[in-house]
Amino acid sequence: MTNATTSLKGRSELGVAAFLLIVGAVVLWNGATMSAPFSHTDPVGPRTFPFIIGGMLVLVAVLLAVDVMRGGHGEAEDGEDVDLESGTDWKTLIPLVGAFVLNILIIDTVGWVISGAIMFFASVWALGGRSYIRMAIISIVLALASFYGFYLGLGIKLPAGPLEGIL
Repeated sequence: MTNATTSLKGRSELGVAAFLLIVGAVVLWNGATMSAPFSHTDPVGPRTFPFIIGGMLVLVAVLLAVDVMRGGHGEAEDGEDVDLESGTDWKTLIPLVGAFVLNILIIDTVGWVISGAIMFFASVWALGGRSYIRMAIISIVLALASFYGFYLGLGIKLPAGPLEGIL
């Protein structure tokens, strides 16, 4: 191993700092290239917040990198119960990813309520749920609640699919 590789061993938090720096730079660049008219009555326009958020992300990235280079590192929580020695549970992960990919593929055709209910049901099944009737009822309730939460609470219209006019 080279000296550079040896000096960075155990400092994986630098990856998080680099990610934060990149995200902050993108936010700052988007804020700088945003075309928004300046208002003399309201100097705080839509460009202000990207500059604040981007600047904070860059600042946190730099402070994190400095802390890591000085020897700081994240500590595991006392109550953490993750077995770091065990491998990835592919029998759970693949169906979970499949549920989300299926949702992406069918949401425009069948609408959010149906695709969301399928996604919720498949996710619970992948995580070990076996009370199918209860899972189905809860999945439908969650899909309907999130549909109306977005529509009534946020004013965002999710696709209704074949349920258009019923919902």
